[in-house]
Amino acid sequence: MRIWVNGGLRDADDARLSVLDHGLTVGDGVFETVRVAGGRPFALTRHLDRLTRSARGLGLADPDHDEVRRAVAVVVEANPMELGRLRITYTGGLSPLGSDRGDAGPSLVVALGEAARRPDSTAVVTVPWTRNERGAVTGLKTTSYAENVIALARAHEQGASEALFANTVGQLCEGTGSNVFVVLEGHVHTPPVSSGCLAGITRALAVEWTGAEETDLPLDVLERADEIFLTSTLRDIQAVHRVDGRQLPGAPGPVTAKAMRVFDERSADDLDP
Repeated sequence: MRIWVNGGLRDADDARLSVLDHGLTVGDGVFETVRVAGGRPFALTRHLDRLTRSARGLGLADPDHDEVRRAVAVVVEANPMELGRLRITYTGGLSPLGSDRGDAGPSLVVALGEAARRPDSTAVVTVPWTRNERGAVTGLKTTSYAENVIALARAHEQGASEALFANTVGQLCEGTGSNVFVVLEGHVHTPPVSSGCLAGITRALAVEWTGAEETDLPLDVLERADEIFLTSTLRDIQAVHRVDGRQLPGAPGPVTAKAMRVFDERSADDLDP
């Protein structure tokens, strides 16, 4: 693997940031994950726009989109693969110990690793921890991901690939790295961004391309939804065949299957929608 670090391409063994980088010491950073198929990144403009929104939410300087695009192109060319997970990380940079940010400027890292195509359906679990829909970093894609690490480990212990959170008022919110959709009486619904969920890139495209409604949903909607599916950069649209102890036989159901087909067709027609 060859990785872009602060202006240049490095071998993985030589790709280093200072141990005093604020992204490491206090999680002061933002990131994006981009699907790369056949050497072509998908929806890069949307990802860069969200990277900027997240950076502004932390008070970081706007990332230079031209520099990031150049780094992406160089990394993709240097690491040929059929399907990959491209990670763009942008941090507060070299800083003193503690929460105060230094004045050395931000750090930019771009890396690409191989990925496998996801199965058509998966199992999920709910977890007892909540998303804070009113927090200072709500809706920002930050590198402070320990909460997700813990929840995803819980999911894996129960034979699932994703964990779903409610927010502090008991509404369905999101997964550790995905957005969630439910089908009720033939209509597709997903929690609104006001629930505290991340404004996922794939989520937005799924809403646009399927006509899904943004709806406040109680967590127990998962016990009665006709179909459930997840969206994320590497899942695209993925059906859920089990949530906790509830089986959803026949997943993907007809509405989800249609959404999957529409997403595949539309995303193949436009690499930067």
